Amino acid sequence: MRKNLAPGAWLGVFALIGCGVDSGALPTDPALHVPAAPLLDEAELSDWSSPTNLGAPVNTTLAEVGAYVSRDGLSLYFGRIDHPDDFGGTDLVVSRRADTGDPWGPPVNLGPAVNTAFNETAPSVSLDGHRLFFNSNRPGGFGGNDLYVATRRGDPADGAWGAPENLGSGVNTGANESQPVVLEEDATEVVTLYFASDRAGTDDIYAATLLGDETFGAVARVDELSSGGVDRQPAIRRDGLEMFLASNRKGTLGGLDLWVSTRGSTADPWSTPVNLGSAVNSAFIDGRPALSFDGTELYFQSNANRPGASGPCFGDAGPCFFDLYRSTRTRLVN
Repeated sequence: MRKNLAPGAWLGVFALIGCGVDSGALPTDPALHVPAAPLLDEAELSDWSSPTNLGAPVNTTLAEVGAYVSRDGLSLYFGRIDHPDDFGGTDLVVSRRADTGDPWGPPVNLGPAVNTAFNETAPSVSLDGHRLFFNSNRPGGFGGNDLYVATRRGDPADGAWGAPENLGSGVNTGANESQPVVLEEDATEVVTLYFASDRAGTDDIYAATLLGDETFGAVARVDELSSGGVDRQPAIRRDGLEMFLASNRKGTLGGLDLWVSTRGSTADPWSTPVNLGSAVNSAFIDGRPALSFDGTELYFQSNANRPGASGPCFGDAGPCFFDLYRSTRTRLVN
């Protein structure tokens, strides 16, 4: 059995300049430093557009789930279920494009360094492109789904991922931990890991902050984002002031819906989440939100029979096999 890492033993990978899988330092190229994204005042933004199916070759007649778009908007990571090119279960794949106006290219499996015969899902990538976070139910963890991180060197567009490391017992439990996403605050250099866990009996949102000694502080339930129902799949805006999640709390249109919460600063509590409404949500499952770096694109998965659904679909409304969708909003003022 694989030896589990002690809490904090792997945490150098979270630092803005961390450790690679062979314990060498990641490149210290200043270009890897990510400037803060412009703040987005909610009053300056339009409503979300009607979702658009990402279409082929991203979506197929199988299931595509859990999208995450890279900082530069040129790489789309997601999970693909039971494709002939997969290693079994759900695998992580990436689709790329040369320009943000181009269509997405054919998805490429991330390979056996990352994927196993078990399930690897819910990818997210650090801003510098060198760390890949995801959850997996592979053997050797603490039970159920655990959170993992893989690292790579060199050009984020081309570098090969190293063997993933379990995030350890400081985060993982015998329950299910899933959908990790990291907020890297540019001004304060505070790094916070958000994720979902059913350790208290149902999925809630949790957070843990990286400490100065490169260990996590205590994992805490984010009470403002957790309802007692199913609350999962957090997605945080680059400035840390807007959080999207999937929930079946009171007020859903059916199944899981997408909700949003805001706060005035990263030191403030989150507001009560608000449903994104029927312009985005359906009577079926709409989940795993992910934001573009500038906060104007929202990617998510849905099994509703929306325009362009790849299917197969069962009934006029659905459910269908999951497809990936994109909704957009624009700035109303400069």
